[in-house]
Amino acid sequence: MSPKPNEAGDKSQPPAVKINRVDQAAILLMTLGESAAAEILKHMGPKEVQRLGTAMAQLNNVQQYEVEVVLSNFMEEVRTQTGLGMGADNYIRNMLVTALGEDKANGLIDRILLGGNTTGLDTLKWMDPRSVADIIRNEHPQIQAIVLAYLDADQSAEVLTFFQEKVRLDVMMRVASLDTVQPGALQELNDILEKQFSGNAGSQNKALGGFKTAAEIVNNLESSVSTELLDSIKEVDEDLGTQIQDLMFVFDNLKDVDARGIQALLREVSSDVLIIALKGADDILQEKIFENMSKRAAELLRDDLEAKGPVKVSEVEGAQKEILTIARRMADAGEINLGGGGEDML
Repeated sequence: MSPKPNEAGDKSQPPAVKINRVDQAAILLMTLGESAAAEILKHMGPKEVQRLGTAMAQLNNVQQYEVEVVLSNFMEEVRTQTGLGMGADNYIRNMLVTALGEDKANGLIDRILLGGNTTGLDTLKWMDPRSVADIIRNEHPQIQAIVLAYLDADQSAEVLTFFQEKVRLDVMMRVASLDTVQPGALQELNDILEKQFSGNAGSQNKALGGFKTAAEIVNNLESSVSTELLDSIKEVDEDLGTQIQDLMFVFDNLKDVDARGIQALLREVSSDVLIIALKGADDILQEKIFENMSKRAAELLRDDLEAKGPVKVSEVEGAQKEILTIARRMADAGEINLGGGGEDML
């Protein structure tokens, strides 16, 4: 397993045991064997499966002590997080809030505890963005907005790239204006998807969309596209555009994350991705990163940055986007606290 930047040290010292949680999950699944691992993966979403699959494919030369650390951590969590003796609703609610953060958990809790059926929408999450765009391309913009508000922000952003600029503007204005979705609207959406997926509408209003959802989608667009879209929204409704912009979190905003948060984030980011991302960062942000690493790791990173040749803007933006995705996931899980909102990417 490749060490993270802030784990560098003297090879003569005892082996480090810092393993990020995704790698721990990958090692655990590999330890369980194919059948057991497959049963566990059946209960996960597409993004989780993709992340774990990638992590498992990248495992290399895992040491025995690393396996022992993972199994020990797992057993400790099993002992301390049992739900025996608790009401099912409370257990599910607490578990999801801890795992996903309150904002994301609330919508999922509603679907689980209130009996909502979103089979068709959940199936869309497993599809590639172009296919999703083709399915909803000829539907009413309000239906398109509901779909995009339901999907993960990065997937929604990719779906938007297959729409014309005028359609993007209309749909994003609707996403930002969404609050709850009436059962009739969900019924209409399920009817649209019925030919390919099974699904029935729930009887409860669903909380979807809003300024935060719109900001997350815009955040995941390419810089030039997000700037153009945000400017168009402001032309139509300046207050709406400003509220979306204020909720956006871009790479430069990492300056506002506290030291503990930066250190936690660095443990989840690979050296290669960090080096490329920092090629597009200013001196202030670079120094903040260096300050939150060990002296040895900081020296190595400085040397690697200086030795790194020219990097395409698209590669820098891709690396920064990958780090921001990790940061938002950690923030949703309550592991770090993100500050400040929005300027454009460098």
